[in-house]
Amino acid sequence: MQAQVDERRRPPERIPAGVWVLGGVSLLMDVSSEMIHALLPLFMVTALGAGALTVGVVEGLAESTALVVKVFSGVLSDALGRRKALAVAGYALGAATKPLFAVAPSSAVVLAARLLDRVGKGVRGAPRDALVADLTPPAVRGAAFGLRQSLDTVGAFLGPLAATGLMLLWAGDFRRVFWVAVIPGALSVLLLAAGVREPERHAGARRRNPIRREALRRLGGEYRWVVALGAVFTLARFSEAFLVLRARQGGIPLALVPLVMVAMNLVYALVAYPAGRLSDRAGHARLLAAGLAVLVAADLVLAHEGGWPVVVAGVALWGVHMGLTQGLLASLVAETAPPDLRGTAFGVFNLVSGVAMLIASGLAGLLWDRLGPAATFRAGAAFCALALAGLAWRPVGLRAAPRG
Repeated sequence: MQAQVDERRRPPERIPAGVWVLGGVSLLMDVSSEMIHALLPLFMVTALGAGALTVGVVEGLAESTALVVKVFSGVLSDALGRRKALAVAGYALGAATKPLFAVAPSSAVVLAARLLDRVGKGVRGAPRDALVADLTPPAVRGAAFGLRQSLDTVGAFLGPLAATGLMLLWAGDFRRVFWVAVIPGALSVLLLAAGVREPERHAGARRRNPIRREALRRLGGEYRWVVALGAVFTLARFSEAFLVLRARQGGIPLALVPLVMVAMNLVYALVAYPAGRLSDRAGHARLLAAGLAVLVAADLVLAHEGGWPVVVAGVALWGVHMGLTQGLLASLVAETAPPDLRGTAFGVFNLVSGVAMLIASGLAGLLWDRLGPAATFRAGAAFCALALAGLAWRPVGLRAAPRG
């Protein structure tokens, strides 16, 4: 009885300071990246003469490269027992690629810059996510991932907002905006290097090979189901470059198009942290299903012919979906993988999702060029229905609610 009283009196566990710093690092890098990415599809189409299929292929290759590289950085972080050094290297590479966009004379150079930028993202992604899990007590892990994702997304709407203001100030000069994006990228590297301390258990961990057969067998059925589910989610949610193209197709003025991403990421940021806290108390499956249902609604709205009110409604629903699902999927990977294999687990999860991203973005660009925007978003809704069916058939091993 006394133990129960003591348990009730115990203060709730707090999210560690290191997670807040990692969130700030993500925020700064996303300001830098999204200042460029919010304008890049329009830059390619209007300044470089590329088509929607080219945009889709560039975005698909770039994002899938990032996700594929994560598997190697995740494995390496487990083998070395260290996360921070790889994360710093990845952020530094991402920051170093920003000037390439400002001087790019062709789509081929843009592709090279995007690939290098996403290699940096891939190098840092799995070690950073594993570091969040290492730093955080299980009771607040969902909230921690939601917080990091929310701060990341604050950067993702501040970036397009800054891009819009600078485009208006400089009369649509893409390249000058791209040069400004170099500054927050460099600041993110400095903050990570100075502000995050490696947990003791990793600084002194014994080196081992995490891709041995007996080690990989420890990534059991629950984890494999989360990987499969994440892949279907990615097929249903192709590159957000198509939201930018849809905004332009809906008649929004060129300089104001980045505000579409501001709206999406603002909603995303507002939803991600509360959804993460809710996932620590409520069932996972219901939140995932709710996120997919919202994405179906977003796709159907964006498939409808209409001007800026339709576009804004669709991208806002897209943001709600992202907030409900992305932190939760990361939390599920951390929860279903052994602590010493978390880097590998995040890497494999993102490898599979990377292949799905390449397929989804290429297909979206092809449908856009051949059949129009409506076909692209209707195809996304169809993949959402497939993911909902997968949730309905989930194995017993995937719990409907988190561990108490």
